Amino acid sequence: MKRKEMTNLKLTAQQGLTTQEASQRLNQYGSNQLVAAKKASIWRQIGHHLADVSSLVLLFAVGLASYMALFQGGGWTKSIVIGAILVINVIIGMYQEASAEKALAALQSMSLPTTTVRREDIAQSIDAKDVVPGDLVLLKAGDQVPADGIVLSGTNLAVDEAVLTGESVPVDKVALQKLTGLKADQQVFSGTAVTAGTAVIQVVTTGMATELGQIAGLLNKTKKRATPLQGRLNRLSGWLTAFAVMGGMAIFALSIWMQNQGLADSLMIGISLAVAAVPETLPIIVTISLAHGVKRMAKRNAIMRRVNAVETIGGVDVIASDKTGTLTQNQMTITRYWTPQSPTAQAASELTHDGRELMRYLGLATNAEIQTVNGEEETVGDPTELAIVRWLAKNAASRKGFEESAPRLAENPFDSTKKTMATLHQLKDGRRLVVVKGAFDRLPVAWPAGGFEQAKQIHDAFGQQALRVLAVGYKVVPAGTDVNWEMLTQGLTFAGLVGMIDPPRPEVITAIREAKAAGIKPIMITGDHMVTAEAIAKEIELLSPGQLVMSGDELRTLTDAELAAQIKQVAVYARVSPTDKIRIVQAWQKTGATVAMTGDGVNDAPALKAADVGIAMGITGTEVSKSAADMVLTDDNFATIISAVKEGRTVYQNILKAVEFLVGVNFAQIFLMVGAVLMGWGAPLLAEQLLLINVLADGIPGFYLSREPGEKAAMKQPPVANDESLFARGLGGRLATRAVTFTLLTLGAYGLGRFVLSANQPAIGMTVTFLILAIGSMIDIYAIKDRQPLTWASLKRNPRLNQALFVMIGLLIVVAVVPGLQGIFGLVTLPLSAWAVVAVGVFVPTAVLELKKRWGQRRQLQTTRLLED
Repeated sequence: MKRKEMTNLKLTAQQGLTTQEASQRLNQYGSNQLVAAKKASIWRQIGHHLADVSSLVLLFAVGLASYMALFQGGGWTKSIVIGAILVINVIIGMYQEASAEKALAALQSMSLPTTTVRREDIAQSIDAKDVVPGDLVLLKAGDQVPADGIVLSGTNLAVDEAVLTGESVPVDKVALQKLTGLKADQQVFSGTAVTAGTAVIQVVTTGMATELGQIAGLLNKTKKRATPLQGRLNRLSGWLTAFAVMGGMAIFALSIWMQNQGLADSLMIGISLAVAAVPETLPIIVTISLAHGVKRMAKRNAIMRRVNAVETIGGVDVIASDKTGTLTQNQMTITRYWTPQSPTAQAASELTHDGRELMRYLGLATNAEIQTVNGEEETVGDPTELAIVRWLAKNAASRKGFEESAPRLAENPFDSTKKTMATLHQLKDGRRLVVVKGAFDRLPVAWPAGGFEQAKQIHDAFGQQALRVLAVGYKVVPAGTDVNWEMLTQGLTFAGLVGMIDPPRPEVITAIREAKAAGIKPIMITGDHMVTAEAIAKEIELLSPGQLVMSGDELRTLTDAELAAQIKQVAVYARVSPTDKIRIVQAWQKTGATVAMTGDGVNDAPALKAADVGIAMGITGTEVSKSAADMVLTDDNFATIISAVKEGRTVYQNILKAVEFLVGVNFAQIFLMVGAVLMGWGAPLLAEQLLLINVLADGIPGFYLSREPGEKAAMKQPPVANDESLFARGLGGRLATRAVTFTLLTLGAYGLGRFVLSANQPAIGMTVTFLILAIGSMIDIYAIKDRQPLTWASLKRNPRLNQALFVMIGLLIVVAVVPGLQGIFGLVTLPLSAWAVVAVGVFVPTAVLELKKRWGQRRQLQTTRLLED
C-alpha cells in the first residue's frame, strides 16, 4: 500500500470539527462512498437487449419483412408488427431490470454502516458516508475503519488489513509522533477491521480517494459472475435456443419442399417459429424473482447483502447457529431460587417470605439499571445483575425502593480473583447491613451443622440443569463499624441461592421442528460450557437421542478424516474457537452439504466467509461480521433464518414454474408447426401470430409468477442438491404432458376449424388455433402455479396475476374481433360454432394437468396405505 502524502496536513483540534466545517467539507470532497461503475447509457442498454439471440433473429425478421415489402409488394404489416414486438420486448426487459435495481438499492440503504466521530467535543454516531477529511473517528474492537486516516492516539490497536493486502495476521498500529516521516504502522485504511484495542484517528481521505476506493475503481470494470441457478438457466436457454433454431430450419425446409412456398415466406415463418420457441423472458423473470425474494426477506427481518444468497439459502442442508441471542433471548433470567428455610421454588411463582428477603439482599447488592428512553429499553450493567433487576421488576420491587430503608454506604466491587461483590448499608436502627453475593464456594459463611452439605446439593442440582448459580449471604454489624471488607465479610449468614439461564426464544422450538421437517440439520456452535449448551439444545429439541455433544478440546484432537467420519452425528459443539468453526463448516461442505453459519463477532468473520451463506446478527453483530456475511438478521433470531429458507425455496419454485409455463408451450409451437406441414396443411399460424402469443400470452403473465406465495409443501421437501437438474422432482414429466396436450389440441383445433366448421378455409382454422393456443396457455398457468389441485382460494391468491391475465385475454379477443386488427394479424371473424370450440378448448390443458395432479395424489395415497399395511 502506498502512503498518503502528508503535505499541507493540518491536525484537527481535540474537540473535532464543527458542524459547519463538516458540512463544508462534505460539499467539497463529496460523500464517503465507493462510487459504482457509471450506469450504461440508454443506447448501450438497448444494444445489450438487442444482442440477445432471440432479438437478433427478430431484427433479421424485420429486415426480411422490409425487403419483401419493398421488392415483392408484401406490405408493411409484418415489418410493423415484428418491429413493435421487438420494441415491446426491449422496453419490458429494461423496465424490469430498472425496477430490480431500485429495489436492491433501497435495501442496501437499510444496512449502511455507522461510525462514531467527535464533533464540537461530543462523540456522536453518524452514517459512515457522512465522514469527511479532518474528522476525528473513535474506533474500538469490532469496528470497520470508515476512511483512510492517521492514528492520533491508541491503546493496543490492531487492524486486520486482509481486504487490502491479503495478509490475515492483524497489524499493530501506533500513534503518530510527528507529521514528517509518516510510517505505515501509523496509518489505517478504509474497509479494514479493528481486531483489538481502541484509537482516535484523523481522517485523511474519503470515498474513491482511499486505498479501497482505488481498488473499487478496478472492480467496477469487472463483470459480475452468474449465480449457480442462473448458470443452469443459461444452459437451459442455450439448449432450447438450439432446439428452436433446428425447428425453425425444419419448418423452413418443409415449407419449400412440401408447400412450394417462396424462399422469403418460408424463411420468415421459420425465423418467427425459432423466436417464438425461445423463452427470452426467462432471464428477466429470474431477475424479478430474486428481487422480490430480497424484498420479502427484508420484511421478515433478513437483509440480503448478496442477491445470489437468495437462491443459496433456500438450498441449505445445515444451519450452524450460535446459541446466545440467536437460539436464546440473550437475556439472563432468574428461573429458580432456594433458601435454607424453604424448598426450591420457581422464580416466576409467588414469593415466600424468605424468597422476598433473598430478593431484597440481591437488590441491595446490585448496580445494574434498566430504563426506557424514547420508548426503547436501555440497560446498564452485566447480564447477571440485569437478571436480578428484572426479577425485582416482575415482583413490583426495585433497588431504589430497597435502598430507601437501607441506603448504601460503601461497596467492594466484584473482581475475578475473589469472585464476590459486597455492599454496606445503613439500617434505620443505626446498625449496618453487609450483603455479599457471588460464587457459592467463595462466600465466607458460618454454616450450621449440615447446612453446607444441603446448600451444596441444591447448588449442584442447579448446575446440572445448566443454571448459572449465584449465592447470597448477609451480616448485621454494630453502628459505626469500620469499613474493613476482610473483617466485614467473615461469618456471614447464608440467605440462599438463585439459578439463572439465558432462556430459549419461544419461537425457536417450532422453527427447529420446521427445519428438520424440511430436511435441514440445525447444529449449535457455542463458546459456552458443554452442560449449558447440552441443556439448551435438549430443551429446544435441537439435540435428538443418539446425537453427540462435542467440546472444542475434543474437536482439536481429531484429524480432518476423523471429524468427517463423525460430523453427521454431532449436533452441539461447545467451548469452540473461531478456527474450530471453520473446520466444522468445511467438514460439512466436504460431504456435499450447503452450509449456513451465524456469527456476530470479529472472530466469526472467517467462518462466515467460509460458509455458503454467512449470517450476521444485526443487533449484536460487529460491522466486520456484517461485512463478511451474505445475510444480516435485524432481529438476531434463528426463526428468521427459517423464514428466509422458506422465501429462498419459494423463489426457486417460482422460477421452476416459469420454466414450466414458458417451455411447455414453446415445444408445442414447434411440434404444431412441423406436424401441420407434415400433414400437408401448411403453416397453421403466421409469424405475427406466433410473436403475439410469445409476448402477450407467455411473457407478461410469466412476470407475475414471481409474486406467487410459497406453497405449504415447500418446507416438507429435502433441500435442492447442488447437482440437481432443473427437470427433477417431476418437472420434466409435467413439461412433456403440457407440450403433448397443446400439440394434439391445437392440431385438432386447426383441423376442426378448417375442415369441419368451414369449407376448407385455412383462416378459420388459423384463428381458432391462435385463440386456443394463446388463451389456453394463459389459463393453465393456474394449474402450474400450485402443485396441489386447484381451489377457489388458490385462484384468488395472486391478484396481480389475475389482473394481468384478464387484461391480456381481453387484448387477444379484441385483436380477434376488431376488423382492422384482424387484418393486421391474419385473423378472421369466427362463426358461433367456432367460438364454442374455442370456449371449450382453452380449458382442456388445465383440465388435463388437474386430472394428472389428482391421479398422482390418488396413487400416492394408495402407496402410503400399502406401506402402512
